[in-house]
Amino acid sequence: MKFIYFNDTGRKVNVHPATFSHGCKGLSDPIKPLEQRVFELPEGTFPWVKMWDYGEIGLSILVSPMVEAE
Repeated sequence: MKFIYFNDTGRKVNVHPATFSHGCKGLSDPIKPLEQRVFELPEGTFPWVKMWDYGEIGLSILVSPMVEAE
């Protein structure tokens, strides 16, 4: 499955390293304003997304694959 994030924040968004240790694939460089980024998730999962605002340091996004509970 692919998840596309579009950065409409007007600020640079860093990709949290745990995004990749949780099984997503994609680029790890910061996402520029008005740029979109594709994250590939393992089959049978959907994205859980969390964003933090660290003020002067910037924004950070975590994309984590989740499996629907039965």
